[in-house]
Amino acid sequence: MENVLYAIHIFVCILMIPVILLQSGKGGGVSAAFGGGGSQTVFGARGASTFLTKMTTGAAIVFMCTSLGLAWYSSKSKSVVGDAPVENSAPAGTGSTP
Repeated sequence: MENVLYAIHIFVCILMIPVILLQSGKGGGVSAAFGGGGSQTVFGARGASTFLTKMTTGAAIVFMCTSLGLAWYSSKSKSVVGDAPVENSAPAGTGSTP
C-alpha cells in the first residue's frame, strides 16, 4: 500500500508542474498593486473556473492526502537499524576515565 501511495504522490507532483505553469496570471503583478494599469482586475469579480484551475485544485487535494498517508505510514514503520545486534568496541571495564 505504501508503494502505491509513493507512485500516486510522484505522479501528482509531476502532473502539477505543467498544470500550474500553464495557467495565466490573475492580475498585473506588482505594478497592479501600486496603481499601475489593470489594477481593477486584482480585486474584481472572478470569472468561471477553467479546466486548469479545477485540475490544480484536484491535484492539490490528492497531493495533500497522499502526503498525510505517507506521513502516517512513516510514523508506523520500524527504525532503519531495526533489531541489529549492538557491538561494543571495547569491554566495559577498560575505558579510560579521568
